[in-house]
Amino acid sequence: MKNQSELRALLRSIDHRDYPAYKGLRGSYDFGDYLLHIDHVQGDPFAAPSAVSVSVSAARAAFPPAYLSPAHRKTALEDFLVRLFGKETEKYSKKARGSGKSGLISVSRPGQEVIPRSACSIDSAGNVTFRMEIGFPANGRTINAGEMDKILFDFLPSCVRNALFNRSVDRKALKAAVDLADDQDYIRKELDKRGLCAFVADKAVLPRASGVSDLLMKGAVPFSSPESMRTEMDLPHAGRISGMGIRRGITLIAGGGYHGKSTLLHALERGVYNHIAGDGREYVITDRSAMKIRAEDGRSIACDDISLFISNLPGGKNTVRFSSENASGSTSQAASVVEAAEAGARLLLIDEDTSATNFMVRDSLMQRVIAPDKEPITPFIDRARLLFEKHGISTILALGSSGAWFIPADCILQMDEYRPVDITQRAKEAAQEEMAGSLPGQGAPGLTDAGPSLPSSDLSPHRVPLPDRTFAADRIKTRTLGRDGFSIDRSTVDLRYVEQIVDPEQSAALAQCLLYAGRHLMDGKRTVREIADILEDLMSEKGPGAAAEGSYTRTGLALPRREEICAMLSRFRGLRIR
Repeated sequence: MKNQSELRALLRSIDHRDYPAYKGLRGSYDFGDYLLHIDHVQGDPFAAPSAVSVSVSAARAAFPPAYLSPAHRKTALEDFLVRLFGKETEKYSKKARGSGKSGLISVSRPGQEVIPRSACSIDSAGNVTFRMEIGFPANGRTINAGEMDKILFDFLPSCVRNALFNRSVDRKALKAAVDLADDQDYIRKELDKRGLCAFVADKAVLPRASGVSDLLMKGAVPFSSPESMRTEMDLPHAGRISGMGIRRGITLIAGGGYHGKSTLLHALERGVYNHIAGDGREYVITDRSAMKIRAEDGRSIACDDISLFISNLPGGKNTVRFSSENASGSTSQAASVVEAAEAGARLLLIDEDTSATNFMVRDSLMQRVIAPDKEPITPFIDRARLLFEKHGISTILALGSSGAWFIPADCILQMDEYRPVDITQRAKEAAQEEMAGSLPGQGAPGLTDAGPSLPSSDLSPHRVPLPDRTFAADRIKTRTLGRDGFSIDRSTVDLRYVEQIVDPEQSAALAQCLLYAGRHLMDGKRTVREIADILEDLMSEKGPGAAAEGSYTRTGLALPRREEICAMLSRFRGLRIR
């Protein structure tokens, strides 16, 4: 392996040469405290930046072995280093001058969630690898070795020294981050033990600063649990905390407009991830498998069994193997529910505002006017109890327009100026009075599992993707479209309404998952769930970059959940089912 002096000499030898001469720098170099790896060199100064990584041995990094396991601790450590390294690079990015992307030092920029990322990986022995992208400097399209020297021998060593060694970091802040991860993991484990699907701590701050900012809203009303739902937990580090425990079953979040229904639901939706200290939602913890469900007009559906909700379509269209290139609101939402079950979700999160009304409920007057044999939809209100009692799938629903849901609900909350009030008893009594005054022959939504009961509605994973020739090509171009999805070859995978994708790097990882699945896993034998399980296990064991094939591990990938992998596969318009 060459040392830093040899790298400097090599750099000087290519000064003022044509830009492709930079490719001669590829390789590894010993900088004493760390190794520098130039993994990929951009073709010209206006192209995507070059891939560079540094590795620090466990002996030199010297982070406490106790921080390396279990997984939540290691993820907290890696996340801490990514954020710290990012702050260090802010001092130097674009300080080296030149054309195009010259001088750019680009690293992952995490949001409020703590997610494993390919930017930083620490192995079981404690060896640290940090990945980034750097714009190699040029004047026009000729090499500027002087500016490159600044990056490699001044800027980058400073960032590494200040961010990747235990002796240099704020050890008190690092310990606090790891301790918080311990406490969050403790709450997650307690959910199952206590029969809960979610926990929201007292004093949590749920509202966000704006529709485009995930930071907490200053001056917001802190959360306070209804006394009837308050539960206490003794955390390993923070000690005793209290908050609202939402039991498994059917829970309604009701109330007037602008009182915080969707705000609470959104916090629960994000509670599948851990959050950093100061976010306000540190102790908002939701069942890891929870999935947000909504209508998605126009999405594609491939052989979903939606017969639990929709049957007897005009023209005799099959709903046991239902496919569509342009699904309606109701069929798309029905498909999302059965796909969530296929992915192993134990909790559905639904907001009335983004749901198809005819999928959610059909009032008694409509039932009288429209004959049952003319209505192919069995609304969700008539299946929610079945989903829980037969399949163990709970529902949390935010709504403000239909009291019919009071009948099947186990728990009913009213949000009053961002404070929850348990109105279960009062709402149930009102519902009983309403039923007593119903006209003869009127139905009562939610009382029974109305509609056809089909053997195929066991919701077990059954869809088996067929091989796709698209993935036989040696080179397939992918492009990430932020959190909205990605394009692969000439096809776009639309993930705009998969709302628990919280980072563009998760979309990038999902694109690599599809490539890997298409090349290695879609064999006409494995189910969608089995494919997602393999991908999840691969990335959990080897990191988010494991599904991305190539000579080096790229930065810019964040771990998606199994649920989002399944959702992505289901929205791939090239998906063909056996």
